Amino acid sequence: MDRATRITQVIAEEIGARPAQVAAAVGLLDDGATVPFVARYRKEATGGLDDGQLRTLADRLGYLRELDDRRDAILKSISDQDKLTDALSRAIAGAETKAQLEDIYLPYKPKRRTKAMIARENGLEPLRDAILADRAADPEALAAAYVTEAVPTVKDALAGARDIVVEELSETADLVGELRGFLQKEAVVTAKVVPGQEEKGAKFSDYFDHSEKFATMPSHRALALMRAWKEGIVHFDIGPDPEEGQPRCEAMVAARLKPSGSGPGDAWLRGVAGFAWRVKLSGTMTTDLMAELRGRAHEEAIAVFARNLKDLLLAAPAGARPTLGLDPGIRTGVKAAVIDATGKLVATDTLYPFQPKKDLRGAQAAILDMISRHGIELVAIGNGTASRETEKMVADTLAMLPKGVKAPTKVVVSEAGASVYSASELAAREFPDLDVSLRGAVSIARRLQDPLAELVKIEPKSIGVGQYQHDVDQRRLAKSLEAVVEDAVNAVGVDLNTASAPLLAHVSGLTPALAESIVGHRDTAGAFASRKELLKVARLGPRAFEQSAGFLRITGGAEPLDASAVHPEAYDVARRIVAACGRDLRALQADPAALRGVRAEQFVDDRFGLPTVRDILSELEKPGRDPRPTFKTATFAEGVDEITDLKPGMRLEGTVTNVAAFGAFVDIGVHQDGLVHVSQLADRFVKDPHEVVKAGDVVQVRVTEVDVPRKRIGLSMKKDGGASAREDRAARGDDRPGRGQGGAKGQPSGKGPRGKGGPQGGKGGKAAPKSGGDQPGALGAALMDAMKKR
Repeated sequence: MDRATRITQVIAEEIGARPAQVAAAVGLLDDGATVPFVARYRKEATGGLDDGQLRTLADRLGYLRELDDRRDAILKSISDQDKLTDALSRAIAGAETKAQLEDIYLPYKPKRRTKAMIARENGLEPLRDAILADRAADPEALAAAYVTEAVPTVKDALAGARDIVVEELSETADLVGELRGFLQKEAVVTAKVVPGQEEKGAKFSDYFDHSEKFATMPSHRALALMRAWKEGIVHFDIGPDPEEGQPRCEAMVAARLKPSGSGPGDAWLRGVAGFAWRVKLSGTMTTDLMAELRGRAHEEAIAVFARNLKDLLLAAPAGARPTLGLDPGIRTGVKAAVIDATGKLVATDTLYPFQPKKDLRGAQAAILDMISRHGIELVAIGNGTASRETEKMVADTLAMLPKGVKAPTKVVVSEAGASVYSASELAAREFPDLDVSLRGAVSIARRLQDPLAELVKIEPKSIGVGQYQHDVDQRRLAKSLEAVVEDAVNAVGVDLNTASAPLLAHVSGLTPALAESIVGHRDTAGAFASRKELLKVARLGPRAFEQSAGFLRITGGAEPLDASAVHPEAYDVARRIVAACGRDLRALQADPAALRGVRAEQFVDDRFGLPTVRDILSELEKPGRDPRPTFKTATFAEGVDEITDLKPGMRLEGTVTNVAAFGAFVDIGVHQDGLVHVSQLADRFVKDPHEVVKAGDVVQVRVTEVDVPRKRIGLSMKKDGGASAREDRAARGDDRPGRGQGGAKGQPSGKGPRGKGGPQGGKGGKAAPKSGGDQPGALGAALMDAMKKR
């Protein structure tokens, strides 16, 4: 079986597809096609593989090809040493992971001069052989024959023989694999506080005396523990249970030496086996398990970040409506920016309704004037410092509108990453003469109109909907988040005549340079009248057109299909369908009932199969449909503005801002988010919080706990209001160190990147992690502190 076929079969089994589907997808991706393009427009070739399967396919394809490249390098290295045998070649060919491959290569890997090498140079290998051959003989008696000037004593001779055995054991691939497999199931993670670090590391107090199974340790606790270890707060170890696991590991090592009796040689070999475990193999296993735990934690944390980012990007847009954006502030004033329905900036102002100037009447007059002059329909209020005060001021102002005048809808909007965008080079190019703080108000207004179009201007990591994001593999994180952004942008589609260059850059087949060329062409030649005009853009060739055209929309153009997700290559099929309905395309789009009698099978041809025809029918019925949900907002309770206003038992409405493995954070409008522990999300067992909620959801909650000094709020979404999170865990016997107790820590008020989800996130302040371990106890504090440092 050749390499490509083997890789295809492995991936097919992993993603639940046929090898032919995988082979077709690999061919398309290798030819430069993007995942969104293949998922949407090449369903016949791949048998309908979706974007999730294709992302996994692409990741595994890269890994398996790297594995094969490493396999070839190892074969060459061993062959160059004249040590390659048929059995060794088969073992290398059969290795399924990089770890297995490196275990096999270890005895042949060039290394620095070791004790075993020195022992061999001193002629002690025959002593090793003699002890193994005659277990009844006394090793010391045998060693006496090997005393030389280089080996002055019997003890030195036995130590050299031992070093040879230990190295051979540590380089025995199947022994290393057996030990690793055992410890992956049975190892225990332990931590002890470093004496004298108790006060400095108080936020990590759950780990001052902690023990937990390696196999089941969740990512958020692993990352918190690694942070405590990195900061020198705790000693950290992974290994077998001392009473039961360690003797079993030593027995596995000893079994390789086959000590079958009670002779002096057997006793010596058992001692060498114990020495090999303690001095060499246990350290190797700890290093391997540490790397595995870190990798596993990174992957889970990245997956959580990716899911939250997807929910945030695909949050409901308020739509193309004139909007007033307000970036709240006290001493520096409330920055105001008016944008029209297309997102164009038309007016700015700075209002000072609060101390020290306290020009409330002037601020209200300015707001009323902007509403009147610009036909404002939406008021977007940033959720940073003074958010609730600004919201109340706006509510009072809207109440002053004359009777019969429809008041704009006010919405508290997440400021996640707004400050990062405001100070970016992109914002400086877009608004070179605008104050940085006013740019933030523009961003707040635009992200209410269309969160996706605005948030793509911000590096995903700056949006802050992950846990311990700076501790994970940054290359892997960036790759994962970029894939999320690409999938989200192409799932929604992009208006070719209004999209910014940063948004266009995420369209399938378009690079940042091509996106800039498109905008430049649009600015020079005017709006695109058809998709075909894209081919007039400098450096945009047929390949980029093929990959991007279906995801770009032109509304009101000469070709109605340009406003749909139908790819230009399939326009002929679409027109045949329209002709069969006996109407022109625009009439059909206005009244799609005629499509119900169309059988997709009638329009299948050599180029386009049933999946594509069905997609075309769906588009003709609702051209350019937006997959995002309908826009709605949470209504915060009047008079509940601070954590001190909360009382257990209160029922409130809020917006989910972040979802972690242990629960969901909800903005209820009091400057710090509350935590709905996973045990409080529903009246049934919930394994993954994402089964129940996602970032941006508007939910009803009941306050169960309020800890004002630590700024923690416990919430429940159970129908009966739920017990407190502490009581619920205690009832399950889960109230123990490392599992935590208590409510949820929020974040202090302030500006900066925030972990908010959805365009209408509630208010709060600076960069909260929205993750507190399995609980918001000391671990919760550690997680919150980590996010503050973003």
